[in-house]
Amino acid sequence: MKKLFTALPLTLALAYALSQHLSPASTTASPAADAGGTVATRFRDCSTLFYQQQPPQIPESVQADGVRELCFADFAVLHSSSTRSPVFAAEKLSAHSLGDAADEKRTDRFYEEARLPGAERGRLADYRGSGYDRGHMAAAAQRTTPEAMAQSFSLANMVPQAAENNRGVWARAVEAATRKYVKRASGEVYVITGPYYDPQIAPHYTGHVRVPDALYKLVFDPTAGKSWVYWTANANVSKPDRLSYAELVKRTGIHYFPAMP
Repeated sequence: MKKLFTALPLTLALAYALSQHLSPASTTASPAADAGGTVATRFRDCSTLFYQQQPPQIPESVQADGVRELCFADFAVLHSSSTRSPVFAAEKLSAHSLGDAADEKRTDRFYEEARLPGAERGRLADYRGSGYDRGHMAAAAQRTTPEAMAQSFSLANMVPQAAENNRGVWARAVEAATRKYVKRASGEVYVITGPYYDPQIAPHYTGHVRVPDALYKLVFDPTAGKSWVYWTANANVSKPDRLSYAELVKRTGIHYFPAMP
């Protein structure tokens, strides 16, 4: 995959340090809305991570809350200033990329995203003593270089996730299941992961970061013409639900793949 930033020395400590001082690449989403009340995002520096280089279209209400586009070495995040966490994280995976990722070692060095204004970013203190895990949206196990691995621990890529969910059903029946499929796929697979906030439930926060009510992972294999969604409450559940792409769009209002046939 083409690098989105200047290559760094293959030293984890240095990669981590530099990952906190990347040149600014965040922008607010385009204000141009379509007839359906959605707004096109751009991700100009990493559009190749999206199917047909067309990033998602988000509801105007999400745009109004304040969003910033963040490009990392091999994944992208649309970050919300109101929740101080991702709206979604996007990845382009393949059997080859997962082969590269298998050689990477986790850094486990979580850090605050310096490209975000202080009033918009999650803080390490927001999670400390909360009982929630710092749950990756773009999984560390899928990062292909030391640079990307270090960047995956940015709090801009995290949501407060129930510990038993993160270490149980999410790790086993969502992330591992997705990688198993990608390893057998004949082409590139597009994966978008995000939190869901139920409008019928009062907002809950840990520190300044909003706690999601549910989590989802959307998998799209254009070569096979298949898509599906793993959906789980942010709680200790035994297995994820399976949703259709249309149902996910209905729930979130986000058109994840505008070029999908």
